[in-house]
Amino acid sequence: MNELNLPPFEHKVRMQDGRPVIFDFLRRKYVALTPEEWVRQHFVHYLTEHKGYPPTLLANEVELRIGEKRLRCDTVLYTNTLRPRMIIEYKAPTVAITQRVFEQIMAYNLMLQVDYLIVSNGLVHYCFRVEKENQKFLQMEDIPNYENI
Repeated sequence: MNELNLPPFEHKVRMQDGRPVIFDFLRRKYVALTPEEWVRQHFVHYLTEHKGYPPTLLANEVELRIGEKRLRCDTVLYTNTLRPRMIIEYKAPTVAITQRVFEQIMAYNLMLQVDYLIVSNGLVHYCFRVEKENQKFLQMEDIPNYENI
């Protein structure tokens, strides 16, 4: 897997049915090790180990439904009262972060109405604070520590 612009972490990778899988400590199971999953696991460990995010408030692969259509948020951070607070969208390192990616995460936010949006391909990370009153997205210089959100 590619080296990312995120701190290394202690990971568990093994072969299952001839394919590599990685342990997702949030879902408590092994999942297919794709380039996007490599980014997700790095990023979630970065948030919990370096930025102080409580693992109990993070969830991977959160399903949203709009009528018959099913969408999946890559990672959602919740408040202590289980209100969605942050959406994180991951792409593989070879995928450029384009306007389409921002439109994707904003579509999720139409349903969840969170305070923060993050997009990362493991190499480049964008974080925005959402001002709901005037529908503005303010780009932040860095991913905030949990205590600062």
